[in-house]
Amino acid sequence: MKFLLYLSILTVIFSERELSFAQDTSITSPDGNYTISAGTNNKGQFQYQVSYEGQAVILPSTLNLLLENDLLLGSVVSIVSVKESTVDHTWKPVYGEQSEYRDHYNQMVFRMKDKSSDFGIKLIFRAFNEGVAFKYIITSGNPQDPIRIKKELTEFSFPGPMEAWATYSAQGEIKRLPLSEIKKPAERPLLLRNKDGLYMALGEAALVDYARMRLIPGEKKNTLVSSLAGEVSLSQPATSPWRFIMAGESAGKILENNFLLLNLNAPNELKDVSWIRPGKVIREVTLTTQGGKACIDFAADHNLQFIEYDAGWYGPEYNDTSDATTITLDPKRSKGPLDLHEVIRYGKEKGIGVILYVNRRAIEKQLDEILPLYESWGIAGVKYGFVRVGPQKWTAWLHEAIRKASEHHLLVDIHDEYRPTGYTRTYPNFMTCEGVRGDEESPSNTHTLKTMFTRSIAGPADNTNCYYSARVTEKMGSHASQLAKTVCIYSPWQFLYWYDRPGGSPGSKELKKTGGITLIGNEPELEFFDLVPTVWDEKRVIEGEPGKYGTIARRNGKKWFIGSINGSEPHTLIFQLDFLDENTNYQAFIYSDDPKVNTRTHVKIETREVNRKTILKFDLRPNNGLAIRIVPGN
Repeated sequence: MKFLLYLSILTVIFSERELSFAQDTSITSPDGNYTISAGTNNKGQFQYQVSYEGQAVILPSTLNLLLENDLLLGSVVSIVSVKESTVDHTWKPVYGEQSEYRDHYNQMVFRMKDKSSDFGIKLIFRAFNEGVAFKYIITSGNPQDPIRIKKELTEFSFPGPMEAWATYSAQGEIKRLPLSEIKKPAERPLLLRNKDGLYMALGEAALVDYARMRLIPGEKKNTLVSSLAGEVSLSQPATSPWRFIMAGESAGKILENNFLLLNLNAPNELKDVSWIRPGKVIREVTLTTQGGKACIDFAADHNLQFIEYDAGWYGPEYNDTSDATTITLDPKRSKGPLDLHEVIRYGKEKGIGVILYVNRRAIEKQLDEILPLYESWGIAGVKYGFVRVGPQKWTAWLHEAIRKASEHHLLVDIHDEYRPTGYTRTYPNFMTCEGVRGDEESPSNTHTLKTMFTRSIAGPADNTNCYYSARVTEKMGSHASQLAKTVCIYSPWQFLYWYDRPGGSPGSKELKKTGGITLIGNEPELEFFDLVPTVWDEKRVIEGEPGKYGTIARRNGKKWFIGSINGSEPHTLIFQLDFLDENTNYQAFIYSDDPKVNTRTHVKIETREVNRKTILKFDLRPNNGLAIRIVPGN
């Protein structure tokens, strides 16, 4: 597959004019749906408010920063100037959920003076069709001094009660609850809904060198306030990440517009991206040469692009003495033998890359040593495990680790509590990350349907999909819904068969179920995993209700793939294929759960001739799913 280089195309429309400040200055989004108004109130406090389709969604809310020496910056300000501008251009990513993105917004920039100090404040507001965003830029009278932020007191005040889909950790359980019942800082993005059924999402973008923001109820009723994971120290001009607000009549509309986060990040910094490679991955669990070669053979036969050696290949991952420059097996995980260099050589012969897991204990000590070493070994990428997140120190360290990996042509997957904020645009060697309650946690379909419409707003999620493990039907859902996850949850690196082992691995002849690891079979529906891409040209959310049901269609070239997951109640799915090309006939391959099918997985495959006028109807049983592959021709 040929992946497109970053390119800014079409026109850039930029106009700027100095405005004489009024008490309240407003901009609207290009389509007129969003309006941001900002200015000072009668106390001299700076406030903003937001409306969507004429409906107030954020009431006047203050934007303050608590600096060192307990200086509350922004509580009394004088506005020096306001500038407006418009930008409109289209850019092509190296890979993504779409083949191109339009970056079109109206902007206003407030320059202000804090009346109680010598600090200057610049607030930048942008109104996109997809949502609104703003950020702070702070300077002082002495430009050599760092800006030290103790707290960020950004308010989001709502017109009335809201319900939220909240979790308190990046991999935690997502619960639907009234906003007033959030008791501690909730993860972002945070999905909300008002009494009229309007959905909203709050979050941050372009978090690179700053403390992570979460959201906690404020003192005012129906209000959330930003909560930073520690103090921040920045050189001047000190710039915060973007804070964004999105709204839509459905959760699916917000998910469709999640490229807003990419637009809020800096363009691609890599001049050569020819080595960047999305694809599908199988985990090698035996930590042996034989197991690695078996995974490579399986990958080559089933259109996967990578294998990954997980924890234990260089020693116990939690032991500070383990050396990630050596191939030293953890005896509790494997007796070996492992000739990793032979596995890498064999993979290159078959066109399959090798990814290595490294725990943060080794990365923090050995990063500058292991990256050039792994490049010399011919490794394709590194999975950073159990990285520290939250405080500014570790935020900055981790993004530097991504940049350093790019210097050695290494792709990166970040696991555990990190959640993305769009940095994959700037450094596209950053392929994916966890920060999701994926298959390792055995989530039910109901929980996965919450994940789809909350966590997925942030960007790619390494869901560690499994297929044959008993947990699929005992705890999670069904085999057809496992197929659907590869479409419903976007990740340029899709890990498949997480708890499954291919034939040819050590002990595979005797293996039925050992420690959750199961033997991969030859069921016919595996062709869906073989053929599904991991990057796309177009995305459509057909329907969705967080925790209840969700259906997403994605296009790669002329082919469409559809995934549908159902929750705990029966659901009838009806939709027209009006996204197909006119005057073209297609063949649809439909994969559904059917207990009458006499295979281990009970997945039925049927084919239909379809076109853009075709209306499909399916009666989905509780906790079942559906996957569809549509290709031109009969």
